[in-house]
Amino acid sequence: MHYVVANRVPVRAEYRQDFEERFRRRAGEVDKQPGFVRMEILRPVDDNGVYIVLTHWENREAFQNWMRSDDFKAAHQNPLPKEAFGEGGGIEQHEVIISAGKP
Repeated sequence: MHYVVANRVPVRAEYRQDFEERFRRRAGEVDKQPGFVRMEILRPVDDNGVYIVLTHWENREAFQNWMRSDDFKAAHQNPLPKEAFGEGGGIEQHEVIISAGKP
């Protein structure tokens, strides 16, 4: 079953460029993880919105293995300062029960 993780990240406007650049530099690394399907970074269209980081996995186990991997640790070293982030956000995990779209 397809597994999707949504990380809601409230980033203050003055840190958005840095936040996006961190993902651009590492975009190809998560691709190497067993069970990884795809990643999407959604930018909010207003200043008060939150970024949504969607990662798609073949199953929950693949996501959990990535969370325990050295690559995950490397991806989360040297984070932006706490003041870069607003309040709220968090991780949501979902199993896909219906999917529609064009191939």
